[in-house]
Amino acid sequence: MTDSSDSARDFFAAAENAPDGERADLSRVLADLRFDSRGLLPVIAQCADTGRVLMQAWMNKDALTKTLSGGRMVYFSRRKNALWQKGETSGNIQELISLSADCDGDSLLAIVRQTGPACHTNRPGCFY
Repeated sequence: MTDSSDSARDFFAAAENAPDGERADLSRVLADLRFDSRGLLPVIAQCADTGRVLMQAWMNKDALTKTLSGGRMVYFSRRKNALWQKGETSGNIQELISLSADCDGDSLLAIVRQTGPACHTNRPGCFY
């Protein structure tokens, strides 16, 4: 009998050899991602046009599902304990281009098309 971590390892090992752009079944991905004890995963947002790392935030399963279904980045605010869609108040939205998990399934990389500054300080990105 294999445990869920073996299943996840098998899933991500197979994904490593998948052609670029191949889509995975969402229910399988959600089952095999390694959310932390709070049900969260770190996600890095990277600009599709420049390659610049824009920001790091957090997602839970609901944020991930809403992001994938809506095409705009939705994150989980640890401070507010609530979902927030990037740009819902500022207009500085992030359109999702692609989303990938790392080799361990415990973090995500979002390639986005950013409108306006990504950082809440009005800088282009949060890393400077």
